[in-house]
Amino acid sequence: MTTQQLVDQVEEHEAAPAAERHDVPLRRNWRYQAMWSGAAASMLGTMVADTAYPLLLLAMTGSPLLAGAFGAVQFTASLLFGLHGGALADRRDRRVILIAADAVRVLATLSVPAALWLDCFTVWHALLVAALIGATTAYAGPVRTLAVRSLVPGHQLRQALTQDEVRVNGAVLLGPPLAGLLLGLGRAVPFLATALASLYSLATACLVRFDGRPAAAAGDGEKNEARENGGALEGLRQLWGNPVMRAIVGVVGVINLIGAATLLPLMVLLRDGGTSTTGTGLVLAGEAVGGLLGALLVRPLHRHLRPGRLLLAVAWAVVPLLLTPALVSGPVALFLMLLVVSLGVPALRVMVDLLIFQQVPDALRGRVIAATMTLFMLGVPLGSFASGLLLDHLRPVVVLQLLTALLAVALLPATFNRPLRQALWPAQATATAQ
Repeated sequence: MTTQQLVDQVEEHEAAPAAERHDVPLRRNWRYQAMWSGAAASMLGTMVADTAYPLLLLAMTGSPLLAGAFGAVQFTASLLFGLHGGALADRRDRRVILIAADAVRVLATLSVPAALWLDCFTVWHALLVAALIGATTAYAGPVRTLAVRSLVPGHQLRQALTQDEVRVNGAVLLGPPLAGLLLGLGRAVPFLATALASLYSLATACLVRFDGRPAAAAGDGEKNEARENGGALEGLRQLWGNPVMRAIVGVVGVINLIGAATLLPLMVLLRDGGTSTTGTGLVLAGEAVGGLLGALLVRPLHRHLRPGRLLLAVAWAVVPLLLTPALVSGPVALFLMLLVVSLGVPALRVMVDLLIFQQVPDALRGRVIAATMTLFMLGVPLGSFASGLLLDHLRPVVVLQLLTALLAVALLPATFNRPLRQALWPAQATATAQ
């Protein structure tokens, strides 16, 4: 589809009556599909960059520390600006925030191939770009999540969120090998490709119109107390004050921490078993393959299990799977282990949106989204750091066994959490209330 065709379809769609737009299938909702394609391009560009920047810095400096600094700076910037990004989304026009964030990202990314062609690219330049990418992610991320609700009717929300899982896992699967391929064509090529992906994302943000005002802003003379009070930390307070939300965030946060801590022992196991770096990359791709297949399971899992029971079932299923390397540690077995572990992740991500994001007032939703994502992200560096310390003293299999025991112990309070076990899907709760 050419850009002009996309423009024509979006304009035609926006000219249609609102009722007609809400009756069309999601695949024909051109505003949503255009925004989704822009987000997919941005995500793929991010995954290419996350691989290409460390490889370039390693080639330039020979220092693994400096190569890893790019990801560390990017991640730190996302954490530092995350809560403010959510607060801004609750107080300013969300569409303007998205356009501004994408524009900054385009300019920052374009500076890299330009500097490479001029032979003036430095480590400090790379770290500045990392900080800008991390910050723009913090501001654009909540807005993209919020935009979905303006682009699709409520009864299609689960379907739209499931499609978004394809975007995430597809980018995770394709990004690293694509980065290696593009880097082989020239040092500047992957960064030019990332800039073009960011430019396409910016174009869709400018093209697709959606209501970017928080719902509380509809009344000109009214001030919504929830919107005005609490500041950037109000999202954290909302999560802590609701027992079901608190339990969901706690369990998913532990899963993220254990998942991040698991990767390094698996890589050491593969290395010690003689698996090449290429083979290791293919094994780790099992996580993305499982996520893609898991997108097909979102609807049936949500239909047959209550949210709390779904969460506990997926979490407890990880416990025996993490013991797989103690029995068999070949590449095929570890690939299948990661694939099966990841099958339930898309259902959990959609559950988080439906059970947390959808259940708070729109005037607070940006802060709640940012707070949730920040808490989830904290587990990644903590898990990686902890597994690195453990691997200095213990064999990889023993580390995995310790992580399994930690996960089991952490799940016990949630397993006996009655509000979590009895939680209902929004539609079920409405039907019960009636």
